[in-house]
Amino acid sequence: MNLKLLALSTAASVLALSTAATAQTEVNFWHAMGGQLGEQTDAFATTFNAMQNQCKVNSVYQGNYTETMTAAIAAFRAGEQPHIVQVFEVGTATMMGAEGAIYPVHQLMADQGIAFDEGNYIPAVISYYSDTDGNMLSLPFNSSTPVMWINIDLFEANNLEIPTTWDEVIEAARVLKAAGVVSPFGKGWQSWTMIENYSAWHDLPMGTMENGFSGTTTEFTFNNDHVVNHIQRLSDMAAEGLFVYGGRRGDSRPQFVNGESAMWINSSAYFGGFVADIKDFKFTQVPMPVDAAVRAEPQNSIIGGATLWVMRGHEDAEYACTAQFLDFLSQTEVQADWAQSTGYVPITTAAAELMEQRGFFAENPGTDVAINQLSLNTPTANSRGLRFGNYVQVRDVIDEELEAVWSGTKTAREAIDEAVRRGNELLRRFENTSG
Repeated sequence: MNLKLLALSTAASVLALSTAATAQTEVNFWHAMGGQLGEQTDAFATTFNAMQNQCKVNSVYQGNYTETMTAAIAAFRAGEQPHIVQVFEVGTATMMGAEGAIYPVHQLMADQGIAFDEGNYIPAVISYYSDTDGNMLSLPFNSSTPVMWINIDLFEANNLEIPTTWDEVIEAARVLKAAGVVSPFGKGWQSWTMIENYSAWHDLPMGTMENGFSGTTTEFTFNNDHVVNHIQRLSDMAAEGLFVYGGRRGDSRPQFVNGESAMWINSSAYFGGFVADIKDFKFTQVPMPVDAAVRAEPQNSIIGGATLWVMRGHEDAEYACTAQFLDFLSQTEVQADWAQSTGYVPITTAAAELMEQRGFFAENPGTDVAINQLSLNTPTANSRGLRFGNYVQVRDVIDEELEAVWSGTKTAREAIDEAVRRGNELLRRFENTSG
């Protein structure tokens, strides 16, 4: 990350803080980024702190996404909440439902007199994290979307074309299996990639009331024939040895890194790690395949990752520093450097344009796939995103039911119907406990 460039480009706005006070105002920033990503996240605070002497941001790792969100809510109830907390996208409804806990980012910036234009952000980001009036509730930080990662060497060795449809995925997988590839196809974060994004990609609803955006009385409807048929297809691929289940979240990553999978659908944000870890073969990322039985052309994908939420209950001086830090993180150079080093999507159009000017996309073919997928078409009610309460727990339910399919104890229809039934119970609990 070019910290000198960041310092030069943002010094003017940060130094606008008054320097009359001698004591630093501290801001606590809780995040869920471990390993290399955590080091880069902490570096943002270090750089900001070095650029001025009025504010000090304490960047603290709190565990995975679920642990960080849970800790922040518990801390608020105890009156010990951080100023900023990183929460993954499916926690949006939960954070919105935490009555009195949230200080909307658009309001914070207005209160602190800092220019904040939601129109600078890419549409898929705006739609996911804004209220019904288009006001952004939290600041996008690390946004990604699923892509299909390809082992170029294995494809070239077997004279294969890159698949664009699921039928072509199966055809390629059979050739690769015959060539000795252990699990030709693989996937991670399976609810996000195989149900949520499959639905958005094909303009299918996940639930009623615009996928929960219109209210908490929403109900799940993803047990439609298209989703069931897709899960059955994956089950058939598993039975044929074309797909080996590698676990939840990113647990199946070693399958691709070790060359056991030649096609792997998961987050675009694996780019930085793959560049560091994969030395034995060439790889790239391509668009997710389309199910030709459902739709000839895809709609758009939806984001994953997380945003930064500001919590109520602090002093105005602390919020002044909070706003300045968020403004620093929004700078074009900061976002471009972050996206280039990680694989996360540049959340502003200016950052994407800067990356293109630098030649990053030309030098790293495939790195623009995520942006193109998110911007493919104007989001519909089905492809805008999700805003379901208790969705962290719902994802656990979906994982459990899908695992029953992969183990052969349930059919796709049985598992998806049960996931909807159990998921709707969690929706009703959220409805009964929210404002």
